Amino acid sequence: MRQDSQMLLTPAEMSLADSAAVKKGVPAVSLMAAAGFAVVEAIRRRWSKRTVLVLCGPGNNGGDGFVIARLLHIAGWPVCLAFHGDETSLSKEAMHHFKAWQGRVETFSDALFDGAELVVDAMFGAGLSRPLDARYRDMVNAMIARKLPICAVDVPSGVDGSTGEALGQVAPAALTVTFFRKKPGHLLFPGRALCGELVVADIGIPEQVLVDINVQTWENSPELWCQHYPWPRLEGHKFHRGHAVVFGGESTTGASRLTARSALRIGAGLVTVTAPSRVWPIYAASLTSVMATSLDEGREQEAFAELLTDARHNAICIGPGAGLQGEEKTRTRHAVLSALATKRSVVLDADALSAFAGDPHTLFDAINGSCVMTPHEGEFARLFPDINNSPEINKVHATDKVTRARLAAKQSGAVVLLKGADTVIASPDGRAIINSNAPAHLATGGSGDVLAGFIVGLLAQGMAPFDAAAAAVWLHSEAANAFGIGLIAEDLPECLPAVLSDFKQRYCSTEN
Repeated sequence: MRQDSQMLLTPAEMSLADSAAVKKGVPAVSLMAAAGFAVVEAIRRRWSKRTVLVLCGPGNNGGDGFVIARLLHIAGWPVCLAFHGDETSLSKEAMHHFKAWQGRVETFSDALFDGAELVVDAMFGAGLSRPLDARYRDMVNAMIARKLPICAVDVPSGVDGSTGEALGQVAPAALTVTFFRKKPGHLLFPGRALCGELVVADIGIPEQVLVDINVQTWENSPELWCQHYPWPRLEGHKFHRGHAVVFGGESTTGASRLTARSALRIGAGLVTVTAPSRVWPIYAASLTSVMATSLDEGREQEAFAELLTDARHNAICIGPGAGLQGEEKTRTRHAVLSALATKRSVVLDADALSAFAGDPHTLFDAINGSCVMTPHEGEFARLFPDINNSPEINKVHATDKVTRARLAAKQSGAVVLLKGADTVIASPDGRAIINSNAPAHLATGGSGDVLAGFIVGLLAQGMAPFDAAAAAVWLHSEAANAFGIGLIAEDLPECLPAVLSDFKQRYCSTEN
């Protein structure tokens, strides 16, 4: 499977790719011509012939706009081209295509929108990292007010291609055409919501240029991890598939039960929920394939540590429903530290993270093995309160989700899965994956408990933490897509078998 097709290039990396292509003999003027042609083709596939306003800025994004205007005009579309900037500062390739335009060049004004039926936004591309100047802001505001369909070149003007941040007001596009590879800002919110339909066009940049670019960010896809997926072996048995332990709480027993069932459904050979004796009957009566063990009252901490002396318990999940009130918090913290001391695979979710709010370094110092942490934004803020104020974030933007997740992974020593509509998985070594297949209806109570179960189930089967987290997130989202509207958390494990069957057929060409 090719992983380079899932690479996400920052604007700086895209600039390196452009330069490398030129060094390999592809003229810059030809790259710009191909980019403009690709946008025109995408426009013609989506819209019938109509009056088009092409708004061009002073950089190479504007150069693409000059090509677009000329090619649409040749195709018989009524075109108005407007440019704002100093034409003498245009790059050589942009100047070439500016001179190739034979029609009028208008200055920016609101009156240009009168009679327009489609707007091509070629003012600024993915490399913008500052708010728009006043004249460009005026045009963006006019686009928003007129509610005309917009085709954005690379990104809608005002979206940071690295972070997805909106640098002020942004006119949402119906269609965005980018080139060679997607950028992180196409997948991270709010940029993702502002791009509309996204088309990635081949403009003649050789694939070989990626060899010398140290790409560290990918869009989540089975192509990244399918070769490491732990399919059952014909000669295998349940003990080959690992034994996951889920720490059960008292007050919210449903959470850890969801986690346990999900770990079993994704393929763990054995799953045990361990819970205080006061609530053990709830677990024992409601679980069938999952085993339930009791932690004796008054010695829960010792009993859990004793359970973990069995080395066959090779993956442990703590957090879903674990509890934070009174003695529960103490018990949760102890369970986390006991699990980490085993140096086995550990998933820390929900209460296991919040239990260390105000004392995160006690947790980080204990992480010395395979660990995945799965915070949502609130838990992330409690566990990593200093990250938004770090120099690395201040160099970019406090909303840069990928940078924040990377810093958290490096600081903690764990794989950090920062949840949300644009979930980011980051490894301590700097690799990051952005997930993009989650539907809106996945936002339902208990879905995070299921995700934790999927992760610990894959870890029990021997999958590496970064791969297990990425695979679990993608499968979790696909299960939600398979069910559709009306989803509740209990539906996710039941949808998984069909999703796995389809995934295996599509992505795994040989039996493991």
